[in-house]
Amino acid sequence: MDLRELTAFHTIIQEGTFAKAAAKLNYAQSTITNQIQRLEKELGLQLFKRGWEAELTDAGVMFASEVDKLIQHWNYAAEQARALQQDEIGTLTIGGLESLAGHVLPVALRQFREHKPRIACNIIIGNTDFLSQALLHKELDFAICGEPADLSSFHFEPLYEEKMSFIVPANHPVAKKADLSFADLLDYPLIVGGHTCLYSLRLSRELSRFDKAPFLNTVGQISAIPGFVRELDVVGVVLESTNLPEGLVKLEVDMNNSTIPIGLLQLRKDEYLPASRSLMMDLIREKVRR
Repeated sequence: MDLRELTAFHTIIQEGTFAKAAAKLNYAQSTITNQIQRLEKELGLQLFKRGWEAELTDAGVMFASEVDKLIQHWNYAAEQARALQQDEIGTLTIGGLESLAGHVLPVALRQFREHKPRIACNIIIGNTDFLSQALLHKELDFAICGEPADLSSFHFEPLYEEKMSFIVPANHPVAKKADLSFADLLDYPLIVGGHTCLYSLRLSRELSRFDKAPFLNTVGQISAIPGFVRELDVVGVVLESTNLPEGLVKLEVDMNNSTIPIGLLQLRKDEYLPASRSLMMDLIREKVRR
Protein backbone atom coordinates (compact mmCIF):
# COMPACT_ATOMS: atom_id res chain seq x y z
CA MET A 1 0.00 0.00 0.00
CA ASP A 2 1.36 3.44 -0.89
CA LEU A 3 0.10 7.02 -0.92
CA ARG A 4 -0.71 6.95 -4.63
CA GLU A 5 -3.12 4.04 -4.17
CA LEU A 6 -4.85 5.74 -1.24
CA THR A 7 -5.06 9.00 -3.19
CA ALA A 8 -6.56 7.20 -6.20
CA PHE A 9 -9.20 5.56 -3.98
CA HIS A 10 -10.01 8.87 -2.30
CA THR A 11 -10.29 10.71 -5.63
CA ILE A 12 -12.62 8.08 -7.12
CA ILE A 13 -14.96 8.57 -4.17
CA GLN A 14 -14.87 12.35 -4.63
CA GLU A 15 -15.35 12.31 -8.43
CA GLY A 16 -17.78 9.41 -8.66
CA THR A 17 -16.12 7.46 -11.48
CA PHE A 18 -12.76 5.98 -12.36
CA ALA A 19 -12.62 8.08 -15.55
CA LYS A 20 -13.16 11.40 -13.75
CA ALA A 21 -10.61 10.44 -11.05
CA ALA A 22 -8.06 9.59 -13.75
CA ALA A 23 -8.64 12.95 -15.45
CA LYS A 24 -8.26 14.87 -12.17
CA LEU A 25 -5.02 13.08 -11.29
CA ASN A 26 -3.77 13.29 -14.89
CA TYR A 27 -3.47 9.51 -15.12
CA ALA A 28 -4.63 7.03 -17.74
CA GLN A 29 -7.77 5.24 -16.56
CA SER A 30 -5.89 1.95 -16.72
CA THR A 31 -3.40 3.35 -14.19
CA ILE A 32 -6.21 4.16 -11.75
CA THR A 33 -7.71 0.71 -12.28
CA ASN A 34 -4.35 -0.98 -11.63
CA GLN A 35 -3.80 1.07 -8.45
CA ILE A 36 -7.20 0.05 -7.06
CA GLN A 37 -6.57 -3.59 -7.96
CA ARG A 38 -3.24 -3.50 -6.11
CA LEU A 39 -4.90 -1.85 -3.11
CA GLU A 40 -7.65 -4.49 -3.03
CA LYS A 41 -5.05 -7.27 -3.29
CA GLU A 42 -2.99 -5.83 -0.44
CA LEU A 43 -6.06 -5.39 1.77
CA GLY A 44 -7.64 -8.70 0.78
CA LEU A 45 -10.92 -6.83 0.18
CA GLN A 46 -13.09 -5.86 -2.78
CA LEU A 47 -13.64 -2.11 -2.41
CA PHE A 48 -15.84 -1.38 -5.47
CA LYS A 49 -18.68 -3.24 -7.08
CA ARG A 50 -17.78 -3.90 -10.69
CA GLY A 51 -19.52 -1.62 -13.19
CA TRP A 52 -19.39 1.81 -14.77
CA GLU A 53 -20.20 3.66 -11.55
CA ALA A 54 -17.76 3.66 -8.64
CA GLU A 55 -20.13 2.03 -6.17
CA LEU A 56 -18.51 0.94 -2.93
CA THR A 57 -18.95 -2.45 -1.34
CA ASP A 58 -19.79 -2.60 2.37
CA ALA A 59 -16.09 -3.17 3.09
CA GLY A 60 -15.27 -0.25 0.81
CA VAL A 61 -17.63 2.04 2.73
CA MET A 62 -15.90 1.17 6.00
CA PHE A 63 -12.45 1.66 4.49
CA ALA A 64 -13.53 4.98 2.93
CA SER A 65 -14.54 6.28 6.38
CA GLU A 66 -10.91 5.95 7.50
CA VAL A 67 -9.00 6.79 4.35
CA ASP A 68 -8.94 10.55 5.01
CA LYS A 69 -7.21 9.93 8.33
CA LEU A 70 -4.74 7.56 6.65
CA ILE A 71 -3.80 10.15 4.03
CA GLN A 72 -3.47 12.92 6.62
CA HIS A 73 -1.28 10.73 8.81
CA TRP A 74 0.84 9.70 5.82
CA ASN A 75 1.37 13.35 4.83
CA TYR A 76 2.15 14.31 8.43
CA ALA A 77 4.71 11.52 8.77
CA ALA A 78 6.35 12.52 5.49
CA GLU A 79 6.45 16.19 6.55
CA GLN A 80 8.03 15.28 9.90
CA ALA A 81 10.60 13.07 8.18
CA ARG A 82 11.53 15.90 5.79
CA ALA A 83 11.82 18.34 8.70
CA LEU A 84 14.01 15.89 10.60
CA GLN A 85 16.24 15.41 7.57
CA GLN A 86 16.55 19.20 7.29
CA ASP A 87 17.42 19.41 11.00
CA GLU A 88 14.26 21.37 11.87
CA ILE A 89 12.83 19.06 14.51
CA GLY A 90 14.36 16.84 17.17
CA THR A 91 16.08 17.15 20.53
CA LEU A 92 19.41 18.70 21.49
CA THR A 93 20.90 17.67 24.85
CA ILE A 94 23.54 20.03 26.24
CA GLY A 95 25.71 19.70 29.32
CA GLY A 96 26.82 22.75 31.28
CA LEU A 97 28.53 23.80 34.48
CA GLU A 98 26.41 25.11 37.30
CA SER A 99 28.09 28.51 36.98
CA LEU A 100 26.76 28.85 33.41
CA ALA A 101 23.18 27.84 34.17
CA GLY A 102 22.08 31.31 35.23
CA HIS A 103 23.34 33.48 32.38
CA VAL A 104 25.11 31.89 29.37
CA LEU A 105 22.80 28.96 28.67
CA PRO A 106 19.42 30.75 29.09
CA VAL A 107 20.45 33.53 26.69
CA ALA A 108 21.83 31.07 24.13
CA LEU A 109 18.65 28.98 24.38
CA ARG A 110 16.40 32.00 23.83
CA GLN A 111 18.34 32.95 20.69
CA PHE A 112 18.40 29.33 19.50
CA ARG A 113 14.60 29.04 19.72
CA GLU A 114 14.26 32.04 17.39
CA HIS A 115 15.97 29.97 14.67
CA LYS A 116 14.92 26.42 15.57
CA PRO A 117 11.55 26.65 17.38
CA ARG A 118 10.72 22.97 16.79
CA ILE A 119 13.90 21.56 18.32
CA ALA A 120 13.57 20.80 22.03
CA CYS A 121 16.61 21.43 24.23
CA ASN A 122 17.49 19.46 27.34
CA ILE A 123 20.03 21.14 29.64
CA ILE A 124 21.98 18.85 31.96
CA ILE A 125 23.90 20.56 34.78
CA GLY A 126 26.93 18.91 36.37
CA ASN A 127 30.67 19.13 36.95
CA THR A 128 33.30 18.41 34.32
CA ASP A 129 33.78 14.78 35.33
CA PHE A 130 30.04 14.05 35.21
CA LEU A 131 29.56 15.82 31.87
CA SER A 132 32.54 14.17 30.18
CA GLN A 133 31.28 10.74 31.25
CA ALA A 134 27.80 11.58 29.94
CA LEU A 135 29.37 12.50 26.61
CA LEU A 136 31.24 9.20 26.46
CA HIS A 137 27.94 7.38 27.02
CA LYS A 138 26.33 9.52 24.27
CA GLU A 139 23.87 11.06 26.69
CA LEU A 140 24.87 14.57 25.55
CA ASP A 141 25.40 16.19 22.15
CA PHE A 142 28.10 18.44 23.61
CA ALA A 143 29.03 20.18 26.85
CA ILE A 144 30.48 23.48 27.99
CA CYS A 145 32.72 22.65 30.92
CA GLY A 146 36.33 22.34 32.06
CA GLU A 147 39.07 20.38 30.36
CA PRO A 148 38.98 16.67 31.35
CA ALA A 149 42.18 15.08 32.61
CA ASP A 150 41.99 12.47 29.83
CA LEU A 151 41.35 14.10 26.46
CA SER A 152 41.96 11.03 24.31
CA SER A 153 38.26 10.69 23.39
CA PHE A 154 37.41 14.39 23.22
CA HIS A 155 37.92 17.59 21.32
CA PHE A 156 38.14 20.56 23.73
CA GLU A 157 37.84 24.15 22.47
CA PRO A 158 38.81 26.65 25.21
CA LEU A 159 36.57 29.74 25.37
CA TYR A 160 37.60 31.51 28.57
CA GLU A 161 39.30 30.97 31.91
CA GLU A 162 37.47 30.54 35.19
CA LYS A 163 39.30 31.51 38.35
CA MET A 164 39.37 29.94 41.78
CA SER A 165 38.25 32.32 44.47
CA PHE A 166 38.61 32.18 48.26
CA ILE A 167 35.79 33.52 50.40
CA VAL A 168 35.30 34.15 54.12
CA PRO A 169 32.80 35.89 56.40
CA ALA A 170 33.46 39.63 56.62
CA ASN A 171 34.57 39.27 60.26
CA HIS A 172 37.03 36.42 59.61
CA PRO A 173 40.63 37.02 60.84
CA VAL A 174 42.02 37.07 57.27
CA ALA A 175 39.21 39.15 55.76
CA LYS A 176 41.13 42.43 55.89
CA LYS A 177 44.64 41.04 55.77
CA ALA A 178 46.78 42.36 52.91
CA ASP A 179 49.26 40.34 50.83
CA LEU A 180 47.69 37.00 51.57
CA SER A 181 49.43 33.91 50.25
CA PHE A 182 47.92 30.47 49.78
CA ALA A 183 50.08 29.24 52.68
CA ASP A 184 48.36 31.75 55.01
CA LEU A 185 45.06 29.95 54.49
CA LEU A 186 46.35 26.55 55.55
CA ASP A 187 45.98 27.45 59.23
CA TYR A 188 42.19 27.54 58.81
CA PRO A 189 39.63 24.88 57.88
CA LEU A 190 38.77 24.91 54.19
CA ILE A 191 35.51 23.93 52.55
CA VAL A 192 35.85 22.94 48.89
CA GLY A 193 33.96 21.19 46.10
CA GLY A 194 33.94 17.41 45.72
CA HIS A 195 36.90 15.45 44.39
CA THR A 196 35.55 15.53 40.83
CA CYS A 197 34.76 19.25 40.81
CA LEU A 198 36.26 21.68 38.32
CA TYR A 199 39.21 22.89 40.38
CA SER A 200 39.94 19.75 42.43
CA LEU A 201 43.13 18.74 40.59
CA ARG A 202 44.40 22.32 40.51
CA LEU A 203 43.84 22.74 44.24
CA SER A 204 45.36 19.36 45.06
CA ARG A 205 48.46 20.26 43.05
CA GLU A 206 48.82 23.49 44.99
CA LEU A 207 48.35 21.74 48.34
CA SER A 208 51.03 19.18 47.47
CA ARG A 209 53.67 21.95 47.63
CA PHE A 210 53.24 22.27 51.39
CA ASP A 211 54.11 19.95 54.27
CA LYS A 212 51.14 21.15 56.28
CA ALA A 213 47.74 19.88 55.14
CA PRO A 214 44.66 21.95 56.01
CA PHE A 215 41.51 20.50 57.52
CA LEU A 216 39.25 19.94 54.49
CA ASN A 217 35.47 19.72 54.24
CA THR A 218 33.82 19.00 50.89
CA VAL A 219 30.46 19.97 49.37
CA GLY A 220 29.35 18.44 46.08
CA GLN A 221 27.59 21.59 44.83
CA ILE A 222 29.86 24.63 44.53
CA SER A 223 26.97 27.11 44.66
CA ALA A 224 26.10 25.78 48.14
CA ILE A 225 29.56 26.49 49.59
CA PRO A 226 28.88 30.18 50.47
CA GLY A 227 26.04 29.12 52.77
CA PHE A 228 28.35 26.76 54.64
CA VAL A 229 31.07 29.42 54.86
CA ARG A 230 28.65 31.87 56.44
CA GLU A 231 27.50 29.38 59.06
CA LEU A 232 30.79 27.61 59.84
CA ASP A 233 33.20 30.54 59.74
CA VAL A 234 35.64 28.70 57.44
CA VAL A 235 37.53 29.58 54.25
CA GLY A 236 35.57 28.53 51.17
CA VAL A 237 37.05 27.73 47.77
CA VAL A 238 34.63 28.57 44.95
CA LEU A 239 34.72 29.89 41.40
CA GLU A 240 35.00 33.58 40.61
CA SER A 241 31.52 33.49 39.03
CA THR A 242 29.85 32.10 42.18
CA ASN A 243 27.25 34.48 43.58
CA LEU A 244 27.99 35.52 47.18
CA PRO A 245 25.33 36.36 49.75
CA GLU A 246 25.64 39.44 51.93
CA GLY A 247 28.20 39.10 54.70
CA LEU A 248 30.86 37.22 52.69
CA VAL A 249 33.95 38.70 51.03
CA LYS A 250 36.46 37.48 48.48
CA LEU A 251 40.12 37.33 49.41
CA GLU A 252 43.00 38.54 47.28
CA VAL A 253 45.28 35.50 47.44
CA ASP A 254 48.66 35.17 45.77
CA MET A 255 48.61 31.75 44.10
CA ASN A 256 50.78 30.20 41.38
CA ASN A 257 47.92 29.31 39.04
CA SER A 258 44.30 29.75 40.01
CA THR A 259 42.73 29.67 36.54
CA ILE A 260 40.87 26.81 34.87
CA PRO A 261 40.07 26.73 31.12
CA ILE A 262 36.37 26.43 30.24
CA GLY A 263 35.23 25.51 26.76
CA LEU A 264 33.18 23.36 24.41
CA LEU A 265 33.65 19.62 24.78
CA GLN A 266 32.67 17.11 22.07
CA LEU A 267 33.48 13.53 21.25
CA ARG A 268 36.48 13.45 18.94
CA LYS A 269 34.86 11.00 16.49
CA ASP A 270 31.87 13.27 15.80
CA GLU A 271 32.80 14.33 12.27
CA TYR A 272 29.32 15.47 11.17
CA LEU A 273 27.86 18.41 13.08
CA PRO A 274 24.08 18.83 12.61
CA ALA A 275 23.08 22.42 11.90
CA SER A 276 21.19 22.69 15.20
CA ARG A 277 24.23 21.68 17.26
CA SER A 278 26.53 23.97 15.29
CA LEU A 279 24.12 26.89 15.77
CA MET A 280 23.84 26.39 19.53
CA MET A 281 27.62 26.16 19.88
CA ASP A 282 28.02 29.40 17.91
CA LEU A 283 25.49 31.16 20.16
CA ILE A 284 27.33 29.97 23.28
CA ARG A 285 30.66 31.16 21.84
CA GLU A 286 29.15 34.57 21.11
CA LYS A 287 27.61 34.94 24.57
CA VAL A 288 30.80 33.84 26.37
CA ARG A 289 33.07 36.15 24.36
CA ARG A 290 30.84 39.13 25.09
